[in-house]
Amino acid sequence: MAASWGSILQDEKQLEELAQQAIDRALAEGVLLRSAQNPSSSDVVTFAPFTLFPSLVPSALLEQAYAVQMDFNMLVDAVSQNSTFLEQTLSSTIKKDDYTARLFDIYKQVLKEGIAQTVFLGLNRSDYMFQCSADGSTALKQIEINTISASFAGLASRTPAVHRHVLNVLQKTKEAAKILSNNPSKGLALGIAKAWELYGSDNAVVLLIAQEKERNIFDQRAIENELLDRNIHVIRRRFEDVSERGSLDQNRRLFVDGQEVAVVYFRDGYMPSQYNPQNWEARLLLERSCAAKCPDIATQLAGTKKVQQELSRPGLLEMCSQASGEEGDRAIAEALAAPSHFVLKPQREGGGNNLYGEEMVQALEQLKDSEERASYILMEKIEPKPFGSCLLRPGSPARVVQCISELGIFGVYVRQGTTLVMNKHVGHLLRTKAIEHADGGVAAGVAVLDNPYPV
Repeated sequence: MAASWGSILQDEKQLEELAQQAIDRALAEGVLLRSAQNPSSSDVVTFAPFTLFPSLVPSALLEQAYAVQMDFNMLVDAVSQNSTFLEQTLSSTIKKDDYTARLFDIYKQVLKEGIAQTVFLGLNRSDYMFQCSADGSTALKQIEINTISASFAGLASRTPAVHRHVLNVLQKTKEAAKILSNNPSKGLALGIAKAWELYGSDNAVVLLIAQEKERNIFDQRAIENELLDRNIHVIRRRFEDVSERGSLDQNRRLFVDGQEVAVVYFRDGYMPSQYNPQNWEARLLLERSCAAKCPDIATQLAGTKKVQQELSRPGLLEMCSQASGEEGDRAIAEALAAPSHFVLKPQREGGGNNLYGEEMVQALEQLKDSEERASYILMEKIEPKPFGSCLLRPGSPARVVQCISELGIFGVYVRQGTTLVMNKHVGHLLRTKAIEHADGGVAAGVAVLDNPYPV
């Protein structure tokens, strides 16, 4: 089905006029990033990149993604509690991947000492693409589950108004009404608020572990503001601040700058480059505390690609192990024979880390006889059907390019002891990027924010 605004994509003048209106509305709605030149200050801001129009998404696939999210929440939570499974699954990875090994060391230390926290909080995002078959039909294919610092809930809550505005300007009021309401920042805040409440101290705060240079601060502020509306105060601190001014009392209650912490919400700490010895010390201190962590170290490990690979046997996506042995050898041979059908992924979050095409071939040639290949995942590439879309970026003219989209569903769960007290899906995120960009998200400057237009 073609969109009713498809003809406008051919009219450069109208496209440019419409783009200016859309950008002004995005700025008014708070679809914002700090500037790349000064990411530590909000003195100068710009609009976050977005599509001029929403993108067509089959209603059945959107509903399917929502329908399974609560099950994925429960799966992540169950895996995080299964130390035997985590140890067995990650045994080969931690030998060759120092970052995962450091996380696992903290996990083992906390297990040995005894887990102090009794309230567990998961804020996840399950990401999908739309596989296009030879007969033209589309199917939902999962890429990964993000268990730490799943971003853009805040900005995704603000973009529906922008796309409704664009369609209303074009006098397409019926189409505008079909843009789904979406407020994942409120949903994530509800989960944090429930964990804070169960912690049981009215004077305690939420500690948001932040990066010093954070362009995406307005996305985070949306969640902070939702919490403040519930009279729950958030303090933003870096790992370095925790290391210097954080402490545990005899009951392992966490204090930072003299304030008791009920919930620790990580928006940092998901990539190796974000750690130095001081930051690792801070992470251990946080994990040893009785504060609810989002995520705790076990849940972060449950979100590693190696664990998700193991959970997919047999699964919707054919993921091929890079462990040594015949299966790994066979997978590498298949990928070298048809590199355009595969992607090689390290145990990393944050976008921009995956290897495709010739880069992947070179890496596989180096890795195929090495134990280091255990720290990578070889995955069959999803083949979505490209479509034309107009991408709006600061400093660039409106241009129509061939694109593909990625759908994320936000999930929230809270567990107290062994009792699951909250489990829900709370909204979605659609990101779209030009097909020449193989990897990377909005924060990496590749994808742009979008909204699904159900068809």
